[in-house]
Amino acid sequence: MRVATAETWYRTTGAGDGITLIAEPHILEFYRCNIWHVRGRGRDMLVDSGMGVVSLRRQVPLVTERPCIAVASHTHFDHIGCHHEFDERAVHKVEAEILACPSRRATLADRYATDEIFTALPPPPYASAAYEVTPAPATRLLSAGDIVDLGDRHFEVIHTPGHSPGGIVLFERATGILFSGDTVYDGPLIDDAYHSDIDAYVASMKRIRDLPVRVVHGGHFPSFDGARYRELIRVWLESRGA
Repeated sequence: MRVATAETWYRTTGAGDGITLIAEPHILEFYRCNIWHVRGRGRDMLVDSGMGVVSLRRQVPLVTERPCIAVASHTHFDHIGCHHEFDERAVHKVEAEILACPSRRATLADRYATDEIFTALPPPPYASAAYEVTPAPATRLLSAGDIVDLGDRHFEVIHTPGHSPGGIVLFERATGILFSGDTVYDGPLIDDAYHSDIDAYVASMKRIRDLPVRVVHGGHFPSFDGARYRELIRVWLESRGA
């Protein structure tokens, strides 16, 4: 398999509303985390940070232009790899220990971080067998109802356990924008990880299905509108007999 360069590892695309999608195009779509950069008046926000196999701050100047808080939707390897590069790091309190001590098992790297997830390997010295997430102890612990304040923008933290115990979504009520992490996206949802909980997942989906969502930016796959959001939740709940 060919090896990519650091300079080609990331790709940025404007998503409107002061939001930029940062993607890792050499990772297959199913495994590729969407990294979302949100511009605020007082500071910026990064929702998830990818695998961490190439420095995000070095290759994507956008994330260094202003103070930026890196929020983890949850602590699987593909979402927290570059969190250590940011001075402000937030995660739900249930998964704070994983962010601080991200073992291969705890982050699912032992299950998914193989050469097969790439279309081009990361540049040296990357090796899948030795890959680990760099520890990034949280500077802020999040709970349900907390607000991530960017000055002119305010994102409500909604705790959505199921995919993982500390999964969250971030909802901007003023605009109807939802960052949904791996709780809901337009693709196959994972509910069989070692710390997944189907009953908790069902309760989370029921709790968020009636949010007045306008657009959803998920942890994987393309963004979608509120109608698709409600359909995805309905279909998933029906598939689980709920």
